[in-house]
Amino acid sequence: MNNTLKPFVNNPELYSPFIEEIAERIAFTHVSLEQSRELDEMYRLQGEIRALRSLLRLREKVNG
Repeated sequence: MNNTLKPFVNNPELYSPFIEEIAERIAFTHVSLEQSRELDEMYRLQGEIRALRSLLRLREKVNG
């Protein structure tokens, strides 16, 4: 799997916009988390942010 992703994570023209999109989604989800009043929704949003942040570390994981 890692060999398949290497061209993507090491190509700044592709990977930089991907990282920008992930950062935007984290920011949007963070705002939603701040506005949430339901505990279940807060937990779901926290999980979403955690998953998105793991994508921010994709390059490090692939390149080992």
